Amino acid sequence: MSNATKHSDTTAPLAEAPDHVLLRVDGRQALSTETVAAVAAACDRAEDQGGRAKVIVHVSGEPEGPRARDLTVSLVNKWEQALRRMERLPATTIAVAAGDCGGVALDAFLAADYRIATRSVRLMVPVEDGATWPGMALYRLAKHGSNAAAIRRAVLFGTPVEAADGLALNLVDEVVDDPAKAVAIAAERAGAVAGAELAIRRQLLLDAPTTSFEEALGVHLAACDRALRRAAGAGDRS
Repeated sequence: MSNATKHSDTTAPLAEAPDHVLLRVDGRQALSTETVAAVAAACDRAEDQGGRAKVIVHVSGEPEGPRARDLTVSLVNKWEQALRRMERLPATTIAVAAGDCGGVALDAFLAADYRIATRSVRLMVPVEDGATWPGMALYRLAKHGSNAAAIRRAVLFGTPVEAADGLALNLVDEVVDDPAKAVAIAAERAGAVAGAELAIRRQLLLDAPTTSFEEALGVHLAACDRALRRAAGAGDRS
């Protein structure tokens, strides 16, 4: 299957809607200030809606030329900070991948809360000048993935991760034939938690693997106290 055919597999799971912020990330394109600005703008729109909107991230494509051309460490840092901001949004982020997915597309896909893939997906760490790109996608692959051997092959050798393997490795939450339906169901399920409370639960989850029980206890108790105060406030208003 050609790159063009694979890229055309990208369907629009959802049209523009008041309760969705749409972001498209094309992995064929080199990282640029425009890419960083697009992610920042999506974050702005999500924050302006106070967490009520879901951020739907459509990703596809792999780099078509040298990734390092015209790149600077400063630009890479801005990109990683933009993705980190997306990871901390007071809104659910749902990524949908189709076809080959590498470069900035892979970066954005791995930064989402919920990751949906069509059956054509191949997650690809770009290889250039005899080495894979050492960006934070490697960190996220290791953090999310459950099979060290398969992740090691992707990181060291650029071996593509097929959709079914991505599901088995916990890099993908669903492999689907109908991305529109999958996004709609995921968005509905995510509707019960939003705003700052979502961001707090996400951070507790992300911190758990590297935090001792003693260190985590105080943070979790603070979150419990916040929840109890919210519940008491709701009771007072009823």
